[in-house]
Amino acid sequence: MRPLLILAAFGLAQPASAEGWAMKPGDEVFTPDGIAAFVAGTEIRFYDGGRSEYGADGSYAYVYDGGDRAEGRYRIEDDGSVCVEFLNGWSRCDLYVRNGGRVLLIDQKGDRYPLKPTG
Repeated sequence: MRPLLILAAFGLAQPASAEGWAMKPGDEVFTPDGIAAFVAGTEIRFYDGGRSEYGADGSYAYVYDGGDRAEGRYRIEDDGSVCVEFLNGWSRCDLYVRNGGRVLLIDQKGDRYPLKPTG
């Protein structure tokens, strides 16, 4: 999680203020530049075995535990949320937050998914 601490040190996270998201005390929202630096060219792993792959060119893929892929393109909104338009026509937006030394993804329903630490 060392890269996450570096991002916070450079002011790339801010106290919770994202309207419409199911925030909890201690949540710090990434700034648009901060989340862009965090996800671009990165593979983000979840505890269910799935992973999100964000390309520096805006490409996106969610790879399920069994290897199936859902591909699309992502964009970063002004509130720091990450929105994906999938090739199958489906779309979604998620918000990454830091809280207590961890990074979590919050989906539009308010469900929270912790990221597996890197390394």
